[in-house]
Amino acid sequence: MGYLLYSVVFVLIGIATTLFVTRNTWIPLLPGSSYIYSRLPSSFASDMENGFSSSAFDLSGNVADGDSRAGLDDNSKGEIQNIMKKRMVNFDEARRIYTEGRFAKNNIGPDGLPRDPKFVSFS
Repeated sequence: MGYLLYSVVFVLIGIATTLFVTRNTWIPLLPGSSYIYSRLPSSFASDMENGFSSSAFDLSGNVADGDSRAGLDDNSKGEIQNIMKKRMVNFDEARRIYTEGRFAKNNIGPDGLPRDPKFVSFS
């Protein structure tokens, strides 16, 4: 009985190791695997190449000036990229949806004004 238990454990460890080593080959074949992981760009030039720029949000000036910063915020880029993939919208629309979602979380209306009933604005 002990040999059977050891044999099953050894086979399972072998299968798990094989799956782990070959994961780059079989993960893309899974349905919905495009949402599992995708590397985000890390500079303004790669942000532009990956579609995180538009006429309303132009990064070409940063690239032309040789800006050495890391690029756009990784968390925001990831959420915007997910919106672009799931809803099949362009960068500007995904950025609008993301911004309105952040506004709603912080109790701010879509027009940018706080929803706080105590808010007083002098314009």
